[in-house]
Amino acid sequence: MASRTHSPSPAGYSEPFVAAVLDDALAHDLRVYAIAGLQGSGKSTLSAQVAALAATRGLRAVVLSIDDFYLGRRERLALGREVHPLLATRGAPGSHDVPLAIDTIDALREGRAAKLPRFDKIADRRLPPSKWPTARDTDLVLFEGWFQKVPAQTDAELVSPLNALERDEDADGTWRRWCNAVLGRNYPPLWERIDRMLFLEGPGFEIVPEWRWQQEVTLQKANPDRQAMTHAQVLRFVQFFERVSRQALRTLPAIADRHVRLDATRRPLDPLPLS
Repeated sequence: MASRTHSPSPAGYSEPFVAAVLDDALAHDLRVYAIAGLQGSGKSTLSAQVAALAATRGLRAVVLSIDDFYLGRRERLALGREVHPLLATRGAPGSHDVPLAIDTIDALREGRAAKLPRFDKIADRRLPPSKWPTARDTDLVLFEGWFQKVPAQTDAELVSPLNALERDEDADGTWRRWCNAVLGRNYPPLWERIDRMLFLEGPGFEIVPEWRWQQEVTLQKANPDRQAMTHAQVLRFVQFFERVSRQALRTLPAIADRHVRLDATRRPLDPLPLS
């Protein structure tokens, strides 16, 4: 895939946009506000900005990512042996500890103390619980991720492979059918914890490899003594997300309570009015 020259990972969204997102959450008196968007869309940056603004208003906001709840490497390797080798790689539905995510969000919703899982993406492992921060008396949970509330596909939609990974390593469809079944069965109880959701709609999946590479470059710069993914590894990695990502682009504009279109530099193209 050819690389285009757009801005690097976002320095941040504008103050009025961040304020509008927080106001949208507070106007509906909710506890869990989801910020969804494809890889590299800036949802982590926006979540951190909203949490920081909430703090200036005397509110305790906690940011959680669906990535915090990846299964450990041992569990994924077991899935790779028992179901399909592609399941050893994190990313697709089925590679998360959904019960842990539900328990964590339920505790935060109820104002109880909760330890917040953390995942080391370079080491590809979950940090031990002794290194998880603890949140108490939470007013607002900002739950960010790339496929919140995405519905499963039909059997007919799963027949044809859509990229080289599926064509060469999942020719009979075992992996994608398993992930799709888990998406439709295991994740809805987690999505039910979401009170309201904003979808950051990028211009298309074609921008994701570039955005995801920008993330990896940033991660590498922050960890100069460790080895992040190479460009070739990132291009392979995004193929694990492609099917569900395209399903998100098709379905989330109608599912999300609010959705904002982004251009290729992550600049919002739509206002965010309150309803």
